Amino acid sequence: MGSLPICQLSAGSLQPGAMKTFLAIGLTLFFAAASAGAPSTTEDRIRQVQGLVPPVLVNGEPPKLQPLAARMAELKVPGVSVAVIHEGRVEWARGFGLTQTGGPPVTEKTLFQAASISKPVFALAVLHQVDAGKLDLDKNVNDYLKSWKLPENDLTRQKPVTLRETLTHSAGLTVHGFPGYAADTKLPDVKQILDGTPPANTGAIRVDTVPGTRWNYSGGGYVLTQLLLADVTGVPLTKLMRDTVLTPLGMTLSTYEQPLPAARLNEVAMPHDGDGQALREGPHVYPEMAPAGLWTTPTDLARYALGVRSALDGKSKVISAKTARAMLTPVIGQQGLGPQLGGSPARRFFSHGGANAGYRCMLVAYEDGEGAVVMTNSDAGDEIANDLIRTIAHVYQWPDFAPPTRTLARMEPDALQRFVGVYDLDEGSTYVVRREGDHLVGSVLGNRPVALAPSSDRQFFAREVNVLVDFELNADGAVTSVHHKFGGWERNGHRADESRTRGVLAFVEQTAQRIKDQKPAPGSDAAIRKVVSGLASGKPDYDVFDASMAQFTRQSLAGLQSFVASQGELKTLTFRKVTDEGADEFDVDFEKAAFRVIIALDEQGKVAGMNFFPR
Repeated sequence: MGSLPICQLSAGSLQPGAMKTFLAIGLTLFFAAASAGAPSTTEDRIRQVQGLVPPVLVNGEPPKLQPLAARMAELKVPGVSVAVIHEGRVEWARGFGLTQTGGPPVTEKTLFQAASISKPVFALAVLHQVDAGKLDLDKNVNDYLKSWKLPENDLTRQKPVTLRETLTHSAGLTVHGFPGYAADTKLPDVKQILDGTPPANTGAIRVDTVPGTRWNYSGGGYVLTQLLLADVTGVPLTKLMRDTVLTPLGMTLSTYEQPLPAARLNEVAMPHDGDGQALREGPHVYPEMAPAGLWTTPTDLARYALGVRSALDGKSKVISAKTARAMLTPVIGQQGLGPQLGGSPARRFFSHGGANAGYRCMLVAYEDGEGAVVMTNSDAGDEIANDLIRTIAHVYQWPDFAPPTRTLARMEPDALQRFVGVYDLDEGSTYVVRREGDHLVGSVLGNRPVALAPSSDRQFFAREVNVLVDFELNADGAVTSVHHKFGGWERNGHRADESRTRGVLAFVEQTAQRIKDQKPAPGSDAAIRKVVSGLASGKPDYDVFDASMAQFTRQSLAGLQSFVASQGELKTLTFRKVTDEGADEFDVDFEKAAFRVIIALDEQGKVAGMNFFPR
């Protein structure tokens, strides 16, 4: 992963106006043709996918489709590559945009970093050894590790770590993700990464939760498994992956080589930050190959997905049908042995996203032979990936990911006031509803507010994101609680008392004004300095954090201290902007590295979130 959280740490002769009218008419007719039935040819579908559908459709309203090129320009994403799986084959693959500013166009053969999609592909190599009888998913990993051992503690004595757990992020291991290394810096070996010793730039990978008890995303667990596989087979990972997974699946352009050989750099989409600027050091290098090191294309990742489907049918030389079914069976939550799982019993899918420095990507594949892969060369590419997956789902009529259709109801503006308030949701977050003019605006505190439109006398929906909000009323017509649904995530909340409501609403209004004025929150720069100083010394002031951040910091202190201390002295701190969510973004220069830091303060001025992004 490309970020280190210290929280759970976007010609011709026609005149401009005529062009807009022409485009609007064209897209409306385009959608009308699509609504009449599935597009008849592959080229029809490719054209439709380039007209991005909104997150929510409204009955009786023509959808406001956005051209893919316009969305890329809006988000400053230079390049995008897409592959679509239909009826059990790669139906089409195409590149859009450029590999870099002024550079060649992206094609279906352009290489991108797969980031965390490296994990489910790597998992096939582990499962291949399971089928060969060389590994047992439920045996103590220390029984296999030879060149290094996972240090034992009271937690591992209760329950040893197993491969089933490292592959499903349930081993209780630390280190969420990895920032990578500039190509001209000294690289750590795997054991240095595991111990968090220089030149590693992340903390030691250790057990901090009883293994098997909860899901906690850990790239660190995959690094441990990377070493284990090398110890057991005696084969370098790049060769092992090529021979046992990539070549058998036909992933001929893919490699886990880190760094990528110089001779292949002309095949690469170069990485860019969220402002469209090329990363000055180029692609980061990831010696953490298993969790983050795959170079590939959407077509090759589509071949991985089809290879998994073939394995389910018993037609693979990589893994058996029995092992493939085990891989796609939830172990904890919706986590399989590598991929994340979803869908209905009738139509199951597996998926994974990825985020390395300057790259964002997404893979979704149904077991019945439908799916898509989107890869981008931008830190803002996750929005494009979501837009494209949603549009592909709509065009190909998938049962998941497509935009829902809502019905708009009429409500007098005066009737809106009773819904305004603060609601404490059952998982600990806060949902805030405010009135702006003739409509309501809702947001989970710390997230971007979205306008709400009525669909009944007590139900509202958002057009910008797939949010549905139901309010409960008592016999007197007063609002008492809320049911909040975001995609497939549902939660309930009770209305807060008058005093808390006044305080939170005042804070939200102040945040909205800061976003408008682009002024940082008072004390956010000082908070960054205090957090950095405390973590580097290993003695953070926990009063700086809110309750959840304080708990997270206590649990992860060893790794956080190692990471922050390894960056050297903090030199400069420069405010950049207030994000749409109301967090403050800074450029932070350390003695040994440069980061973009995003910090969010709550209504009491405590740190509610803090993320480091390499730049």
